[in-house]
Formats: sequence, C-alpha cells, structure tokens
Amino acid sequence: MSELWTERADAAEAAVDSRHIRRLWALPGTAMGVVGWPAVRRERMFFTWHYWWQAHLIDLAVDAAEREATPRRRRRVVRLTRTHRIRNLSGWTNNYYDDMAWLGLALERAQRHLFVDHRGGIADLEAALFAAWQPDRGGGLPWRRRDNFFNTPANGPAGILLARTGKMWRAQEIADWIDETLKDPDTGLIFDGIRNGEIERAIYSYCQGVVLGLETDLAIRIGDDRHRKRVHALVDAVDLELADASVITGGGGGDGGLFNGILARYLATVATSLPVHDVDDERARNTAARLVLMSADAAWDNRLQIEELPLFGRDWSVQARLPGTGHAIARFSGGTVHESEVAERDLSVQLGGWMLMEAAHAVAAERALRSSQP
Repeated sequence: MSELWTERADAAEAAVDSRHIRRLWALPGTAMGVVGWPAVRRERMFFTWHYWWQAHLIDLAVDAAEREATPRRRRRVVRLTRTHRIRNLSGWTNNYYDDMAWLGLALERAQRHLFVDHRGGIADLEAALFAAWQPDRGGGLPWRRRDNFFNTPANGPAGILLARTGKMWRAQEIADWIDETLKDPDTGLIFDGIRNGEIERAIYSYCQGVVLGLETDLAIRIGDDRHRKRVHALVDAVDLELADASVITGGGGGDGGLFNGILARYLATVATSLPVHDVDDERARNTAARLVLMSADAAWDNRLQIEELPLFGRDWSVQARLPGTGHAIARFSGGTVHESEVAERDLSVQLGGWMLMEAAHAVAAERALRSSQP
C-alpha cells in the first residue's frame, strides 16, 4: 500500500513542479512557486508571492526528499530556501508571526533532514517568535506585530518550532495557554483566537492541526501525560466534528487551500509518532491514520487528470473544477489571501493536496514497517 501512496505523492509533486515552480526574475539558481495556474502576469513576475504559501512549498519539497532522497530534490530545497530570502528583500522575517513560524519549521526540517544550512535564518525567526510572547496582554503570541489578536495559527506552529529548537518551556507555555484559553468546552475543538478578551469563535481545520502537532511534539519530548491526553481528545473531536465518513470536510482556496492539508500533516504525525503507553494512544493513532487515508482516497478519486498529472479540488469530497483564464484571481486583503473564482487555480489548493498525499504516504509506510516487524 505504501507503494501506491509513493506514486500518488510523486504525481502531486510533479504537478506542482510542472505548473508552478519557476525561476525568480529569471535569476539562475532560483526557484519559487507561482501562486496561480494558469497565471496572470503579476503572478508570473512574482509581484504577488505569498510568504507563507512558499514556506509550505519548501516544507513539501523536504517531505519529498525525505521520502526518497535524490540530488535533484535536495538542490530544489536549496533553491527554494535561497529564493525565499531573496524575494523577501528585508531578511528572513516579516510582520506576521504565523508566517515566520511556518518558514522556521520548513528551514529547521531542511537543515535536520537534508543538511541545508540556514542556521542564521532559523535563529532570526526563533528569536522573533520567542520575544513575541505577551502574557501581560492576554497572549500567547499576537497574529502580527503591534496587533492585539492572539490566535492559534500563530501560536501553534510557533510552539512546534520552539519545541524543536530546544525552547521546551515556552512551547509548553504556549500549549497550556491554547488549552486554557481557546478550547471550546462543548466540542473540544480549538477556536481561532482572542482579541481584547473576546473569543473569536471561528473553527478552522488548521487550528486543530497545529495543536495536534504541538501536543504530539511535547508528548514525545517531555513525556507529560497531559499532552497525550489532549491529543486523544482533539483527534476524537476532529473525527466527530470535522469529518464525514472519515473524510475531512470543507476546504477552500486562497489561504484556506492550505487549512485541511495542515490538519492532515499533523494527523499523520499523531498516527506515526504519538508515544504508545496505553490503548487510548493506540486508538488515537488509528483514528488519525483512518482520517488521513480516507481523505487522501477521496481527494485522489475527485481529482482532475490534466496532461497525466493530478489537479486537486478545493473540497476533497467533491469533483475538482478546471481553472482557466478570464476568472477572478486570488487577492490579498486585510492580511488574508482570498480565493480565486475557481479555487483550484490557487497554489495553496494544490499544495494542500500534495500535503495530503505525503501524509498518506507517511501513514502507510509506518504501518507497513510495523507489520513487517516480528
């Protein structure tokens, strides 16, 4: 079964590579993701580029290279990371703490798995995130500099990065703050954030994903039972509230094109890496694996096949739509990228599908390994 998911992950990788990855401003040795396909001129020229989408492209390039290491894949990671720094103009950081956390995670994984050395960039991003902790103002980390919105999408990935770079106490503070402040007592899901003492009650799939990732990392690194128990409860809540017949529901384009993929990535982390001490740990791992594999089957079945490469849909349970010229394109407003008229043209949607295929491969490979052991 893992061979099947290897083929599908390869196909998703090839589709993004073929349709989206181009040189930045024709500079040799550069690579970056064009944010739409078919692209308009400002997208092809990288006047529009979306920092955090590119961070996930780097992370996925690391996934592919970790799955099967080749010189070409490592060179692509080198080019993507170098190009991100060039295009950002002012350094590695920007004004959004969620953006910086995602890039920090991608760079840290590139260094750990592929020895792509960006110690200075990781240190800059880690320092910015560590210094942003503001318990005196109700946080948590704010969403962006000089903002009073303290949200899960910034705190979750920041906590994961800080755990992986050794700031374990701060990562644990972040996890405890999210659990105490942003957990819905009725559903067990995680709210979006808090502003001026008022909870923003929107439920987004990627909020659940980053908390699962943070709590699983802490369960691995610290061993405190509370982190494993939070994972158990949140996996059950996702299964009950955010899935239909074990397929993750909803979806979207623009920034939302990444949301379900992020949830799938960290469900796969639970399925493959949550320490097993009792039957509840095993049950959480099995539930997470089921959600990933069933979602991936649905997304694959509902893809379009264009020139022998997949095009994934905004909603994995619905047939994908073919984008074309003449439709309204994604636009940035109020700190958020809003989806194209046909969301399948957005790079984020295709990255989300690729992320799901990589998650399914990770789950299937881990199961195959366990079944082969005596």
